Amino acid sequence: MEILTWSTLSTAEQKTALKRSPLIGDSGLEQSVRAILDAVATRGDAAIQEFNQKFDGFNSAKIGELRMGEAEIAAASARVSPELKAAISKAMANIDVFHSAQQFRPIDMETEAGVRCELRSEPIEKVGLYIPGGSAPLISTVMMLALPAKIAGCEQRVLVSPPPINDAIIYAANACGITEIYQVGGAQAIAALAFGTETIPAVDKIFGPGNRYVTEAKRLVSQDGRCTACIDMPAGPSEVLVIADSDANCEFIAADLLSQAEHGPDSQVILVTDSQAIADGVNDALTRQLAVLPRQDIASTALLSSRTFVVDDMLQAAQVSNQYGPEHLIIQTRFPREVLKNIRAAGSVFLGAYTPESVGDYASGTNHVLPTYGYSRAVSSLSLADFSRRFTVQELSAKGLIGLGQAVMTLASNELLDAHKNAVAIRLASLEK
Repeated sequence: MEILTWSTLSTAEQKTALKRSPLIGDSGLEQSVRAILDAVATRGDAAIQEFNQKFDGFNSAKIGELRMGEAEIAAASARVSPELKAAISKAMANIDVFHSAQQFRPIDMETEAGVRCELRSEPIEKVGLYIPGGSAPLISTVMMLALPAKIAGCEQRVLVSPPPINDAIIYAANACGITEIYQVGGAQAIAALAFGTETIPAVDKIFGPGNRYVTEAKRLVSQDGRCTACIDMPAGPSEVLVIADSDANCEFIAADLLSQAEHGPDSQVILVTDSQAIADGVNDALTRQLAVLPRQDIASTALLSSRTFVVDDMLQAAQVSNQYGPEHLIIQTRFPREVLKNIRAAGSVFLGAYTPESVGDYASGTNHVLPTYGYSRAVSSLSLADFSRRFTVQELSAKGLIGLGQAVMTLASNELLDAHKNAVAIRLASLEK
């Protein structure tokens, strides 16, 4: 990876050096995705079948319906090895424990005499879960989405994934309580979840990471007046930033960088270190490890848009990381929690030499659906709360309105909203009688 000395760069050069992969900013992307959305919105299942054939070489008209039947699910589950089933079970247990601990605790209180305020939560009724497939079927994403949806109490949980769906994805979905599985991926899957088709139901909220087409489709449907679907977050191509000091293990760092680079050619990895020796050592380790990596072509392309920054100290390292706002942040230093004190923006943080990003991807218990593109400066990682909607309740007694009424009328009057004022005044007048 290219090595840059941070303090020698101008502010403009620093900003340029932190830009995401140029593969993300394809000017024709929006136009292409919008055409897919329009086709699905107007032609439903027919458009889905055409796109399945065009993009995935999958002819659903011959193989069966878009929705997988119980027999297909059982057959796919039977083909999954006992070893993989055990790994899925272990990961599910940790994810379940961590997300169950996030259960909402309602608030019910009096802010003053006679004025009762509440905060309540209800599960989102219909959720759509997008599971990436293709060259790297993300079995883990099934658990990261389906388990919180189940724990939250979402009534209808619809899963979509590019065809043909990997057997382990089907098994994990079934194990996590998913009963509706549809064979469709890409932007067309997002369109189906947003608008609904003859077969696939429209949902209230769409979850899940994906490539730039999926990410763009989620952005567009969230702004489309033809549907009311919301989305979880901007979650696209994977990225990681590693902060390392002179005590770090170069082989560990290279392995962590490549674990993200292999996701896709538009992934991006960054190393920030206060040691030139570590910067050079990691590049050597990358060369060795990349040579034997099965997905080396994909990782090599991602590394073209990746770089190393040599900084003055760990405080500056944290500042660079905060400016970038990584999806994943690995802190491999002698005292990682000291560095953590200065971290303000990251999707998920991994501390110490023995905490590879892979554990969060699969089985530690935290969620791996995270904001990318620097959105971690304002957007949180996925949690149980994302599968529910919160609303407030207020109830005033006559005494409560008498005590609060004058303040409300004064504020309404100063905002020139006389009807607001009158809604209080007419009630106070009735009490005086």
